[in-house]
Amino acid sequence: MKKIVLTYGLIAGVISCLAMIITLIIGMDCVDGIWGMVLGFTGMIIAFSFIFVAVNKYREKHGNGAISFGKAFLIGLLISVIASTVYVSAWTFEHSFFVPDFMEKYSAGTIKQMQDSGVSADVIAETQKEFDVMIENYKNPVYVFFSTYQEILPVGILASLLAAIILRRNRQAPLANT
Repeated sequence: MKKIVLTYGLIAGVISCLAMIITLIIGMDCVDGIWGMVLGFTGMIIAFSFIFVAVNKYREKHGNGAISFGKAFLIGLLISVIASTVYVSAWTFEHSFFVPDFMEKYSAGTIKQMQDSGVSADVIAETQKEFDVMIENYKNPVYVFFSTYQEILPVGILASLLAAIILRRNRQAPLANT
């Protein structure tokens, strides 16, 4: 199980990072908030689809065609933690060295979109206050680290749960020869 979890966890981690790297290469100014999120979550979904591959492989190779819900969920959860750790580490590195002003740019872009779409000044002011708190929090690397886990890990847990439900297969009693 360790080899499957580590292999697919690293594969999922690398894939989840590709969208982040593509966004950096394209440039944050070219990818607005919505498309950045679409690109990011698409990468996560593709990455976490490997949980299904890993659970199925484990079921067929080590479980003789059967796997319990608990074992399937555990495999998915471990892959999710590994992939999320790779993603969080990559974002922490990227944020520190390439886009240390990410939250400021994201805040400014969101406020501009709100202004352009005619949102009331009161709502914009309230949103700016919320962003000011986030900008201050984002100066703390520990905050960045754990808030990034909150971004990716729930997607992995959901994929793990779905894989365990869909791929769970109990052993069937052998047929008696008559």
